[in-house]
Amino acid sequence: MGSLPSPGWRQLKVGVIGGGIGGMSVAIALRRAGHLVTIYEKHDFAGEVGASVSCAANGTRWLHEWGVDVAKGDPVVLKSLINRDWKTGEPVSVYSLDDYEKRWGYVYNMFHRQYMHAMLKDTALGEDGEGTPAVLLVNHKCQAIDIESGLVTFSNGTTAKHELIIGADGIGSAVRGILGVHPAKKPSDSSCLHANVLTEDAVKAGLVDYSKDDALEYWGGQEGKWDKVVLSPCNGGKLLSYYCFFPREVGDYITQSWGAEDRPVEELLAPYPGLDKQVLAHLAISKEIQPWRLWVHEPYPYIQKGVVCLLGDAGHPMMPHQSQGACMAIEDAAALGILFNKDYFGGNISESLAVYQDIRLPRATRVQSAAAKAAYNINERIGFSNNKNITTYKVEDEKNKLTIEEMNAYDMYQDVKENIARRRGNSYSEGFVKGLPVGLELPSGIVSRS
Repeated sequence: MGSLPSPGWRQLKVGVIGGGIGGMSVAIALRRAGHLVTIYEKHDFAGEVGASVSCAANGTRWLHEWGVDVAKGDPVVLKSLINRDWKTGEPVSVYSLDDYEKRWGYVYNMFHRQYMHAMLKDTALGEDGEGTPAVLLVNHKCQAIDIESGLVTFSNGTTAKHELIIGADGIGSAVRGILGVHPAKKPSDSSCLHANVLTEDAVKAGLVDYSKDDALEYWGGQEGKWDKVVLSPCNGGKLLSYYCFFPREVGDYITQSWGAEDRPVEELLAPYPGLDKQVLAHLAISKEIQPWRLWVHEPYPYIQKGVVCLLGDAGHPMMPHQSQGACMAIEDAAALGILFNKDYFGGNISESLAVYQDIRLPRATRVQSAAAKAAYNINERIGFSNNKNITTYKVEDEKNKLTIEEMNAYDMYQDVKENIARRRGNSYSEGFVKGLPVGLELPSGIVSRS
């Protein structure tokens, strides 16, 4: 990495549409790259809904590179992934994370979504750290964008002009439609209710203290069915966040959104008469029971046009079953931070966005596809996909499964360097292919240059 700017580098006025986790992440990345960032949030505050959010090593590494104070997010550092028998609760498949940091350089964090957002917001807007602090404007709902000139019109009557615009406005993205991307989507065959349990309440009730496991825990998912309960500890273990999946015919929440009146606990328990009594007892004392709408999106044909690009769920919404949604948004942000930094950006926005699409769309849609498979077969889930020694192990295509090695051995800097070299007709001789090190063993074979 050089110390002098690339010839032609210039500071850009960047507009970020959406102030969630993805929007704050890209604001940090582009601030660090030397640009002036304004974040536009359609609501009267910038925040997140939900509870837990996973941040594996491929996401955590960028938080550290950007100088984010990760401790502010009060994470749980995961020590294992545990799949339990639906009825007995006995472990069926365990993937240990004991050597995770040693192998990949960073830990696997589990955050409370609101705490993670606040942590990122502080970094994006705060005075500390490299770059000019980003500006946040609320009550700015994007209405129209001239994708060539960068003129944004908001529903409050104001306009703003930017040289680069990032649509980080989530699964219902307005920017996506403005770019002409119209999702081919369908409701998932499964529904989900989310619930929170305070560890303190569980202990007082004499129930198992799952917070001591420091683990992402799953009940079910081995039988090719939609019934599955996922436990994510967060807030340093003080909160247990449950995601409860069941067939959509049992309960359909496609038309309901998060933030409405809490659902009754009886509704949460109804689909699970045969569930492990311990976790069922946890669910019986849960609070804040909310539906989570699940849609399956086909991959989008493109995620950039003119001076505008899409990021995170706006560009590649995915089912939650690989726990990679936040990481993919963070990786998108990191890619833009690299492409527009002083080492790579030579003033050509079109080229930079073309490289962004080239490196992000294939990787994100690969995870998107793997997440859809893991929805009904937990053996497809990163980590468990390495546990071939259990009797119930079976995946759709052994050579095409997603593994922890593919996710965490990826080097984005090398992917960017190789892509730009190819575009400019320059040679690239370093030991990577599309960001993966030559010699890496994957289910599909050894990574090689041939």
